[in-house]
Parts: sequence; structure tokens; C-alpha cells
Amino acid sequence: MQFGLCYFPTDYGMRPDELAAAGEERGFESLLFCEHTHIPTSRKSPYPGGGELPRMYVHTYDPFVACTAAAAATSRLKIGTGVCLVVERDPITTAKEVASVDRLSLGRFLFGVGAGWNREEMANHGTDPRVRMSVMRERVEAMRQIWTNDEAEYHGEFVNFDPIWSYPKPVQSPLPVLVGGMGPTVEDRIISFGDGWLAQDVTPENLDEFAERAARLQQRAADAGRARIPISLFAASPDQGMAEKYASAGIDRCLFLLPDGDDSQVTGELDKLAERISIGQNA
Repeated sequence: MQFGLCYFPTDYGMRPDELAAAGEERGFESLLFCEHTHIPTSRKSPYPGGGELPRMYVHTYDPFVACTAAAAATSRLKIGTGVCLVVERDPITTAKEVASVDRLSLGRFLFGVGAGWNREEMANHGTDPRVRMSVMRERVEAMRQIWTNDEAEYHGEFVNFDPIWSYPKPVQSPLPVLVGGMGPTVEDRIISFGDGWLAQDVTPENLDEFAERAARLQQRAADAGRARIPISLFAASPDQGMAEKYASAGIDRCLFLLPDGDDSQVTGELDKLAERISIGQNA
């Protein structure tokens, strides 16, 4: 089991570089940053967590800027997005950002991707929410072409470009794409264009159901001639005994969500997490 962190990097919270250094010092394996380019003031899309939308959703840094700062302050910590809303991003530009961070970090980037829940947000970027899953697939496929080919081209319904040159290329090959989501068809997307699953909302009450779902995914991967697919869990519980239960359910990486407080609040939570899960013994 690997133990990592997830965080909304905000302009009022702990700096991404200082958080990354603190996480690496305490033995954590990874740090993933969340993303929202903006939040429409209409607030028509309800917050999935219920109630008022937390302040952090409106104040996030660009995740690639945060990842670059985090990479520069560390030498071992894996850094990445959890998740990057690729349906709101130009794939050619995003492919260059991903490759740039992966090279500057010497191959430590984890590319978590998702379609998002805020329909007004994605519509402001020109994406029809009704086809966002197809848009995400084509944009990831197009980015893979750019990362792996000297002359890359892609021709789809939503992404279309003739041969291009784009450098740098990522250090990692393949660069790991972690597909986020818990919808009924997320396994299809993982098999189609993902290297891992970034799951969420796995609780003690639904853990057995998730374990069955994870086993079905691995069987589908085997049937497709693929190796075992790593599974990461966003906002994992640090409660005693949960790491073992998660491992039994097929989860490989627990990502603990940190509070969006000041430095003392965040580092205090880091210390509690490291002590609670004996992170030093697992680093």
C-alpha cells in the first residue's frame, strides 16, 4: 500500500511547494492537486457533497503551476492532478503542460483526469455537458498521440488536428493516466484509455461492493491482455484498520484529503496522518 495526499491548492492555504516538502519529509509517496478553473455564480449545479460549496473550490491555483512548484521543492515525491478537468482544456496545450511537468520532475507526474460535475463550468469552456465523457476520451487519446509521436495527429469528432511537432515528450512511457469517477461506465473508460483508477466515496458500508467491482475491472483487464490496473482512492479514511481493508478490496494507494487551512493546520494534520498510519514504516 502506498500512502499519499490530495489537496485543493488555494491562495489562502499552505503553499504547494512547502506542502510538498513537508509531505516528502514525513514519508508520503504522492501529492495530487485538485482543479477548478472557476465556479459560475449561478450555482445551478448542486455541490455533490451537499450543502454550501466550500470556499476552496473558488480559490484554487492552476494545478500545473502548483505541481511545478511542488516538484521543484522535492526529489522523490510523486506529484499530479486529482483530477484535471480535461473537458475544460485544450488538449494540445495540456499535453505540453503535462510533458513539461513530467520532464522537470524527472518522471514523477501522475495525470489524474475527470469530466467534472459542474455543468455550467464546463459549458463556459465550450463543452456540451451531455457529451463530456466522449470529449474526455478524445482529448486523452489525442494527448497520448502527442506524447508518443514525433509527428502527431488526431482526427475525431471533438478533437481534430493534422500532423504537428510538439516537445518536450514525457520522461515516463507510458505516462500514467488515472481515470477518476465512480459512475456505472467508468470501467469502460479505464479500459479504453486509462492506466489506473482514481476512485472515491469508498466507505466501510460499500467496501464489499467496491471490492467486487474492482475484481471485475481486473478481470476485464486480463481479458484484454492488460496487466493489473492500479487503483488509487481519493479522500481515503485514515481510521485504524482501514488501510488493511482497502488493500483487501484491491486498492493500492490511499490519498488523504488535507484541510484547506493555514500552515499550522495542514502540517498538524500531516503529523497526525503520519503517526496514525505509521507512514515511516511504509515509505
